Amino acid sequence: MRHGILGIAPWRDQLHEMGVRAAAKAIRNHELTVTGLCRGGMFPAWDAAGRKAAIEDNLRAVDEAQALGAQCLVLVAGGLPAGSKDLAAAREQVRDGIAAILPRAREARVPIAIEPLHPMYAADRACVNTLAQALDLCDTLDPENEGGLGVALDVYHVWWDPQLEHGIARAGKRRLLAFHVCDWLVPTRDLLTDRGMMGDGVIDLPRIRSWIELAGYKGFHEVEIFSELDWWKRDPDEVLETCKDRHQRFC
Repeated sequence: MRHGILGIAPWRDQLHEMGVRAAAKAIRNHELTVTGLCRGGMFPAWDAAGRKAAIEDNLRAVDEAQALGAQCLVLVAGGLPAGSKDLAAAREQVRDGIAAILPRAREARVPIAIEPLHPMYAADRACVNTLAQALDLCDTLDPENEGGLGVALDVYHVWWDPQLEHGIARAGKRRLLAFHVCDWLVPTRDLLTDRGMMGDGVIDLPRIRSWIELAGYKGFHEVEIFSELDWWKRDPDEVLETCKDRHQRFC
């Protein structure tokens, strides 16, 4: 296992502000590892033109991930198109979108990591909500498990799932492409930007870690804390030191 102190997971909006070439050069100069580029996905759209635009954007994301040497491109599937209540149709659009970009991703040697998000995001951010759903997509689009398609496992989104242990074992080391850690606070003041530092919440992090290691995962542990109300207000050096300490003590 490697914990991602020398790794980064850049967001595409930040990447575009800096420029892909400049970002890739800075990453190489500082000897960093890009654990994953966030994010692709957001496939569902109301009409054919919107779906085509989403696919084109994801193809660009594959090229950007390749330029950065990213270990994977993380996909957040996308939710219901505006005005729609058809969740099944949205999931079909996600499947079709991934199928459309998978050949380019394989050619570029950029693994695609589908990230299931908590069901509270099903309407607006991600209609893929369980590890089982993400793995079903993998099995449909990559039935021989040839590689290049797997999952990003974020404890914030999946810790509650009674089938999580089974799903991790099912994924195995070929499908487990990324592992994100933080904690679930009680109470949670904001469902998007009030994640907890490891050890401050209710997630059994050592148990989930034991499951992924038993399945063969040996990649980075990525600390991913959206915390507008707390950690984003603190000194970055303090946050980094706290991340290192909490990872050692609570993960």
